[in-house]
Amino acid sequence: MNSPGTQPVSTWIGEFILLAALWGASFLFMRLGAAEFGPLPMVGLRVGLATVFLWPIMMRQGHWPALRQHWRPIMLAGLLNSAIPFALFAWAVMHIQTGLTSILNATVPLFGALVAWIWLGDRINRLRWVGLALGFLGVALLAWQAPAGTGFKTDHAHWAIAACLVASGFYGVSASFTRRYLTGIPPLATATGSQLGATLGMALPTVWLWPATMPGLGAWAAIAAIAVLCTGIAYILYFRLIAHAGPSRALAVTFIAPVFAVFYGMLFLGEVVTPWMMGCALVIVCGTMLSTGLIRARQARATPAERA
Repeated sequence: MNSPGTQPVSTWIGEFILLAALWGASFLFMRLGAAEFGPLPMVGLRVGLATVFLWPIMMRQGHWPALRQHWRPIMLAGLLNSAIPFALFAWAVMHIQTGLTSILNATVPLFGALVAWIWLGDRINRLRWVGLALGFLGVALLAWQAPAGTGFKTDHAHWAIAACLVASGFYGVSASFTRRYLTGIPPLATATGSQLGATLGMALPTVWLWPATMPGLGAWAAIAAIAVLCTGIAYILYFRLIAHAGPSRALAVTFIAPVFAVFYGMLFLGEVVTPWMMGCALVIVCGTMLSTGLIRARQARATPAERA
């Protein structure tokens, strides 16, 4: 019998790929929305519209009692997993390419593994430590290279990289927080309540920094897409993955999302992908696969006797 977080890959791989495609698109929509709304109002609208989208679905499914009972940790999860990292990434895409931002987002499983080790006592063997070191080496190489080689757009690019890494750290903390305090709560209640918490947290900055000139229809369409597809639907999938595949594998979706993000950036924004970016991305992905234990998991399936 499968324990929580260890269900067969076939039960969650489809949702895993769909979530990667949706989160890959979020960087494109984030850039289009933030360009006219500004980073913080864009995030406020994103989480607010996501709440409006999710709320009637949650009520119809009868999950209001679960949200009412666990509203404090759920809404706190919204600040950790939505409001703060969304704001950091929204600011970052104004200064570096969306493809580069998504590659930095692929460090989330590295932070997730570290936080789970420190907070939850998850075991990190020698191979996983090698993966962590390799992944962060890839980040260091990406940040070190000259601007022309990494898709920098402004003089604030190094701060934008730092913002992406801090945001990824918050995602890592959120995954362990969810595992520790939200296990057993319906994913729809968690997704809806977390977006409500993020909305309340972003309300004042959204009103205070609202643009003086009303943004165009394209920016509004980008906000609607990122709210419904990349936030509302995506977070239902994300919390389902944590429940069915475990937090480390749920976070691993972030090294598939850059494939989609880079493609969208090239197609719709004319962004250039350099060999240096791809080389560093490969190093980060390899490190992530090792650090999350995905390679070890394959070995375990190949030698069942070792699981005894």
